[in-house]
Amino acid sequence: MNRNIKITIIEDDETIRNGYAYLIGATEGYEVVSTYCSYDEASKKIASDRPDVILLDIELPGTNGIDAIPKLKKLLPQSFILILTVYESEKLIFNALANGASGYLTKNTPSAKIIESIKEVKDGGGPMSINIAKLVIRSFQKNQESPLSKRETQILELIGEGKSRSQIAKDLFIDLETVRSHIKNIYVKLDVNSRADAIKMAKQNKLI
Repeated sequence: MNRNIKITIIEDDETIRNGYAYLIGATEGYEVVSTYCSYDEASKKIASDRPDVILLDIELPGTNGIDAIPKLKKLLPQSFILILTVYESEKLIFNALANGASGYLTKNTPSAKIIESIKEVKDGGGPMSINIAKLVIRSFQKNQESPLSKRETQILELIGEGKSRSQIAKDLFIDLETVRSHIKNIYVKLDVNSRADAIKMAKQNKLI
Protein backbone atom coordinates (compact mmCIF):
# COMPACT_ATOMS: atom_id res chain seq x y z
CA MET A 1 0.00 0.00 0.00
CA ASN A 2 1.29 3.48 -0.88
CA ARG A 3 2.06 5.57 2.15
CA ASN A 4 0.76 9.11 2.50
CA ILE A 5 2.75 12.03 1.08
CA LYS A 6 4.07 13.88 4.14
CA ILE A 7 3.89 17.67 3.94
CA THR A 8 5.27 20.55 6.02
CA ILE A 9 3.84 24.05 5.56
CA ILE A 10 5.93 27.16 6.29
CA GLU A 11 3.64 30.20 6.07
CA ASP A 12 3.48 33.21 8.40
CA ASP A 13 -0.22 34.01 7.92
CA GLU A 14 -2.02 31.81 10.46
CA THR A 15 -5.36 31.77 8.61
CA ILE A 16 -3.73 30.75 5.32
CA ARG A 17 -1.49 28.23 7.07
CA ASN A 18 -4.41 26.57 8.84
CA GLY A 19 -6.52 26.67 5.68
CA TYR A 20 -3.88 24.84 3.64
CA ALA A 21 -3.27 22.36 6.46
CA TYR A 22 -6.99 21.56 6.65
CA LEU A 23 -7.50 21.23 2.88
CA ILE A 24 -4.41 19.11 2.30
CA GLY A 25 -4.86 17.01 5.43
CA ALA A 26 -8.45 16.21 4.49
CA THR A 27 -7.32 14.79 1.13
CA GLU A 28 -6.75 11.06 0.95
CA GLY A 29 -3.11 10.12 0.45
CA TYR A 30 -1.79 13.35 2.00
CA GLU A 31 -0.64 14.00 5.56
CA VAL A 32 0.39 17.37 7.00
CA VAL A 33 3.10 16.43 9.51
CA SER A 34 3.89 19.97 10.68
CA THR A 35 3.23 23.68 10.14
CA TYR A 36 5.48 26.62 11.02
CA CYS A 37 5.19 30.40 10.90
CA SER A 38 8.82 30.93 9.79
CA TYR A 39 11.92 29.12 8.59
CA ASP A 40 13.71 30.08 11.82
CA GLU A 41 11.00 28.28 13.80
CA ALA A 42 10.95 25.31 11.42
CA SER A 43 14.73 24.86 11.44
CA LYS A 44 14.64 23.63 15.04
CA LYS A 45 12.43 20.62 14.33
CA ILE A 46 11.84 20.09 10.61
CA ALA A 47 14.66 17.54 10.18
CA SER A 48 12.80 15.13 12.49
CA ASP A 49 9.45 15.80 10.68
CA ARG A 50 11.03 14.34 7.50
CA PRO A 51 8.43 15.74 5.06
CA ASP A 52 8.39 14.61 1.43
CA VAL A 53 7.29 18.07 0.30
CA ILE A 54 7.69 21.49 1.93
CA LEU A 55 5.19 24.22 1.00
CA LEU A 56 7.14 27.43 1.45
CA ASP A 57 6.09 31.08 1.43
CA ILE A 58 8.62 33.74 0.34
CA GLU A 59 7.69 36.68 2.58
CA LEU A 60 8.53 35.32 6.03
CA PRO A 61 9.67 36.97 9.27
CA GLY A 62 13.41 36.51 9.82
CA THR A 63 14.96 34.37 7.06
CA ASN A 64 12.95 34.88 3.86
CA GLY A 65 11.81 31.93 1.74
CA ILE A 66 14.42 32.40 -1.01
CA ASP A 67 17.29 32.29 1.51
CA ALA A 68 15.61 29.43 3.38
CA ILE A 69 15.61 27.09 0.33
CA PRO A 70 19.33 26.10 0.40
CA LYS A 71 19.19 25.78 4.21
CA LEU A 72 16.18 23.45 3.95
CA LYS A 73 17.90 21.44 1.19
CA LYS A 74 20.88 21.00 3.50
CA LEU A 75 18.68 19.86 6.40
CA LEU A 76 16.47 17.67 4.21
CA PRO A 77 18.24 16.77 0.94
CA GLN A 78 15.50 14.28 -0.01
CA SER A 79 12.60 16.74 0.43
CA PHE A 80 11.08 18.73 -2.42
CA ILE A 81 10.32 22.43 -1.98
CA LEU A 82 7.23 23.96 -3.56
CA ILE A 83 7.01 27.76 -3.37
CA LEU A 84 3.53 29.13 -2.64
CA THR A 85 3.50 32.93 -2.68
CA VAL A 86 1.75 36.07 -3.90
CA TYR A 87 4.88 37.23 -5.74
CA GLU A 88 5.24 36.94 -9.52
CA SER A 89 8.57 38.71 -9.98
CA GLU A 90 10.86 37.17 -12.60
CA LYS A 91 13.86 37.71 -10.33
CA LEU A 92 12.24 35.90 -7.39
CA ILE A 93 11.11 32.99 -9.58
CA PHE A 94 14.60 32.44 -10.98
CA ASN A 95 16.25 32.89 -7.57
CA ALA A 96 13.86 30.35 -6.04
CA LEU A 97 14.49 27.80 -8.80
CA ALA A 98 18.25 28.45 -8.80
CA ASN A 99 18.34 27.92 -5.02
CA GLY A 100 16.69 24.52 -5.37
CA ALA A 101 12.90 24.95 -5.37
CA SER A 102 11.16 22.29 -7.48
CA GLY A 103 8.01 24.28 -8.28
CA TYR A 104 6.49 27.76 -7.99
CA LEU A 105 2.79 28.47 -7.41
CA THR A 106 0.95 31.69 -6.66
CA LYS A 107 -1.62 31.82 -3.88
CA ASN A 108 -4.51 32.38 -6.28
CA THR A 109 -3.91 28.82 -7.55
CA PRO A 110 -7.04 26.68 -6.96
CA SER A 111 -6.64 24.32 -3.98
CA ALA A 112 -7.16 21.25 -6.21
CA LYS A 113 -4.18 22.35 -8.34
CA ILE A 114 -2.03 22.91 -5.21
CA ILE A 115 -2.82 19.37 -4.01
CA GLU A 116 -2.13 17.95 -7.46
CA SER A 117 1.17 19.91 -7.59
CA ILE A 118 2.33 18.38 -4.29
CA LYS A 119 2.03 14.90 -5.85
CA GLU A 120 3.62 16.14 -9.08
CA VAL A 121 6.63 17.57 -7.27
CA LYS A 122 6.99 14.38 -5.21
CA ASP A 123 7.03 12.41 -8.49
CA GLY A 124 9.88 14.56 -9.81
CA GLY A 125 7.84 17.16 -11.73
CA GLY A 126 8.24 20.94 -11.71
CA PRO A 127 4.74 22.43 -11.32
CA MET A 128 4.17 26.12 -11.94
CA SER A 129 1.12 28.36 -12.03
CA ILE A 130 0.16 29.26 -15.61
CA ASN A 131 1.18 32.91 -15.15
CA ILE A 132 4.57 31.85 -13.72
CA ALA A 133 5.21 29.41 -16.59
CA LYS A 134 4.40 32.21 -19.08
CA LEU A 135 6.90 34.52 -17.35
CA VAL A 136 9.61 31.85 -17.51
CA ILE A 137 8.93 31.12 -21.19
CA ARG A 138 8.90 34.84 -22.04
CA SER A 139 12.23 35.25 -20.31
CA PHE A 140 13.79 32.44 -22.36
CA GLN A 141 12.35 33.93 -25.53
CA LYS A 142 14.11 37.23 -24.94
CA ASN A 143 16.93 38.03 -27.33
CA GLN A 144 20.11 36.75 -25.68
CA GLU A 145 22.19 39.05 -27.95
CA SER A 146 20.60 42.20 -26.52
CA PRO A 147 22.81 45.31 -26.61
CA LEU A 148 21.17 46.42 -23.36
CA SER A 149 22.58 45.68 -19.93
CA LYS A 150 20.45 43.85 -17.35
CA ARG A 151 19.64 47.14 -15.58
CA GLU A 152 18.75 48.89 -18.87
CA THR A 153 16.42 46.00 -19.78
CA GLN A 154 14.80 46.26 -16.35
CA ILE A 155 14.25 50.02 -16.79
CA LEU A 156 12.87 49.57 -20.30
CA GLU A 157 10.39 46.96 -19.00
CA LEU A 158 9.20 49.44 -16.35
CA ILE A 159 8.89 52.16 -19.01
CA GLY A 160 6.78 49.66 -20.98
CA GLU A 161 4.52 49.31 -17.92
CA GLY A 162 3.94 53.08 -18.10
CA LYS A 163 6.02 54.00 -15.05
CA SER A 164 7.51 57.47 -14.74
CA ARG A 165 11.21 58.10 -14.14
CA SER A 166 10.60 58.89 -10.48
CA GLN A 167 8.55 55.69 -10.03
CA ILE A 168 11.33 53.68 -11.68
CA ALA A 169 13.91 55.26 -9.35
CA LYS A 170 11.75 54.36 -6.35
CA ASP A 171 11.07 50.79 -7.56
CA LEU A 172 14.75 50.07 -8.23
CA PHE A 173 16.12 52.00 -5.22
CA ILE A 174 18.31 54.20 -7.41
CA ASP A 175 18.36 57.99 -7.80
CA LEU A 176 16.59 59.89 -10.54
CA GLU A 177 19.82 60.97 -12.21
CA THR A 178 20.88 57.32 -12.60
CA VAL A 179 17.53 56.52 -14.24
CA ARG A 180 17.98 59.45 -16.65
CA SER A 181 21.49 58.27 -17.50
CA HIS A 182 20.27 54.69 -18.19
CA ILE A 183 17.39 55.95 -20.39
CA LYS A 184 19.83 58.10 -22.36
CA ASN A 185 22.04 55.01 -22.92
CA ILE A 186 18.99 52.97 -23.98
CA TYR A 187 18.03 55.60 -26.57
CA VAL A 188 21.61 55.69 -27.93
CA LYS A 189 21.92 51.88 -28.11
CA LEU A 190 18.54 51.46 -29.80
CA ASP A 191 18.99 54.57 -31.98
CA VAL A 192 15.64 56.07 -30.93
CA ASN A 193 14.49 59.42 -29.54
CA SER A 194 11.34 58.62 -27.56
CA ARG A 195 9.82 56.20 -25.05
CA ALA A 196 7.32 54.91 -27.62
CA ASP A 197 10.07 54.19 -30.18
CA ALA A 198 12.27 52.53 -27.54
CA ILE A 199 9.43 50.20 -26.48
CA LYS A 200 8.48 49.44 -30.09
CA MET A 201 12.10 48.66 -31.03
CA ALA A 202 12.59 46.52 -27.92
CA LYS A 203 9.45 44.47 -28.58
CA GLN A 204 10.27 43.97 -32.25
CA ASN A 205 13.72 42.66 -31.31
CA LYS A 206 12.48 40.68 -28.27
CA LEU A 207 14.63 42.70 -25.88
CA ILE A 208 11.77 42.84 -23.37
